[in-house]
Amino acid sequence: MSGASHHVRSLTERLLIAAAVVLSGLILVVPLLLIFATALREGVGVYFSNILEPNTLHAIWLTVLTAIVVVPINMAFGVCAAWLVTRFRFPGRQLLVTLIELPFSISPIVAGITYLFLYGGQGLLGPALQGAGIQLMFTVFAIFLVSLFVTAPFVARELIPLMQQQGGEDEEASLSLGANGWQMFWYVTLPNIRWALLYGAVLCNARVMGEFGAVSVVSGSIRGQTNTLPLQISLLFNDFNVAGAFAAASTLALIAVLTLVLKSALGRRASL
Repeated sequence: MSGASHHVRSLTERLLIAAAVVLSGLILVVPLLLIFATALREGVGVYFSNILEPNTLHAIWLTVLTAIVVVPINMAFGVCAAWLVTRFRFPGRQLLVTLIELPFSISPIVAGITYLFLYGGQGLLGPALQGAGIQLMFTVFAIFLVSLFVTAPFVARELIPLMQQQGGEDEEASLSLGANGWQMFWYVTLPNIRWALLYGAVLCNARVMGEFGAVSVVSGSIRGQTNTLPLQISLLFNDFNVAGAFAAASTLALIAVLTLVLKSALGRRASL
C-alpha cells in the first residue's frame, strides 16, 4: 500500500511540475519569443533602424535616466525607513509602516492624477509654482516624482523583515567597542543587509523602467521629450508602426530578462 501511495504521489508531483512548465512556457516564454520574432520579422536592418530612430533612442535614454535618478534615492529612503522602523519604538510607528506600503494600494494612474491636481497649473500648488517660474508637470521632473512614489516601498519592504530578524545586537556591540554611527553602519549594518538592499534595488529598477500609468498622466507624452520607453511603445503602436513598436518592446523585454536574471542571482546570494 505504501509503495502504491508513493507511486501516486510521485506521479502527481510529475504532473504538477509538467503543468507548471507548460503554463510558464505559454504565459512567459511564448509571448517573449513572439515579441522578438515580430520585431525581427522585417529583417535585422529594419529592426535596428527602428531602435535607432531618434524618438525611440530618446525614450530609451529617458527611461535609463529615470532609473539612475530614482533607484539610488529609493535605496537611501529604504535604508532610512527600515532603520527607523526596526531600531526605534515610537508613537505612530505602525502608521509609518502603513504609509510606506501606501503606493502598493493605490493605482498608478490615481497617483499620477493626484500629482497633477497637486502640482499642475490648476492644482493646489500649481499657481504658486508658476508664479515662481517653476513648472513640474509635463516635464522630466514630473516623471521622476511619480516614479519615486510608485517605487518607494520596494527597498524598504525587503529590508524591514530582514533587519527585524537580525536584531540590533551586533550594532550595539560595535558601539560599545567605540565605533561611531557611520562606522557602525558601514562595517556592521551594511554588510548584513547588502544583498537584500541590492535585491530591493533590482525590483525598484524593474518597476521604474516598466511604469506606464502614472507617467502617462504627468508626462504629457511629448514626442522626443517626455516619452519613456513604455509610452513610446504605446505611441508607436497607436501610429500603426507595428515593427517600431515591437522593436522598442524587445528592448524593454531584454531589460526585463536581464533584471530577472540579476534578481534571481541576488536572491540566491541573499539566501546563503
